[in-house]
Formats: sequence, structure tokens, C-alpha cells
Amino acid sequence: MKLMGLDVGSRTVGIAISDALGWTAQGVEIIPINEEEKVFGLDRVAELVKEHDVQGFVVGLPKNMNNSLGPRAAASQHYGEMLTDQFGLPVDFEDERLTTVEAERMLVEQADTSRRKRKKVIDKLAAGLILQNYLDRHGKLTREK
Repeated sequence: MKLMGLDVGSRTVGIAISDALGWTAQGVEIIPINEEEKVFGLDRVAELVKEHDVQGFVVGLPKNMNNSLGPRAAASQHYGEMLTDQFGLPVDFEDERLTTVEAERMLVEQADTSRRKRKKVIDKLAAGLILQNYLDRHGKLTREK
């Protein structure tokens, strides 16, 4: 069962897709959006759902460090509701605290990527981390039972 991971921002949505076994996540692309103008990129999401035979979504939930939910978390939850309404597929949320920071650190330390190039891939890499964290956590839960 393939899952799509989404890192929802106010201007872009990073997209990642899992393999069919649910072991690995791979960043796919970054979709431009504009929350203010109500442009959410769902047409492109639909194309990717069909292309990759996606069976569910994992949306990053940007919690505050004290575990509370702020405005960005509410925006991610709203995006999840739109996915449910449009596709009728299950949507789960994954705590994404520090995934963008981790993605940036990986690009700087491991790939020595310039700031300009990082901006072009950071959301896609963050989506991959969100989805991979979800897959790892759920795989461990399944094996423990």
C-alpha cells in the first residue's frame, strides 16, 4: 500500500511517496500553492495519486515545542480535510517538529548544498522525512505486536 507524505506550507507542499511495501519514502516534488488566494495544488496531487496508486496520506503536523497546536498546524489539518473530501482516502498526521531543520542540516552537512539549491528541495526532503518517520513508527508497532 503506497502512501503519500505531505509537508504543507503556505507557499509550497512537499510531496513524498512510499514504496509499495511501506518501508521507504522518497521525495517526489514540490507543488506551489497560495493559501491567501485559495490555490492548494490539489489537481497536481490528484495526478500523483493516480500515477503512484496512492492509498492514503500522511500530512506533517507542525506542533509547537510544548506539544500545542498553532496556526500552521490548523492549516495542515485543513489541508488534510481537503484531501479527505476530494479523494476519500485515509489521512493520518505525523508530528513534524524539526523535520525542516533536520532536512536543512542534511543538505548542508552531507550534501554541501548551496542556500539557493536548498530552497528548491527542502520541502520535498522534509516530506520524505515526515513519511519515513511515520513508516518507521508504524512498522515498529506492527513488529512489536
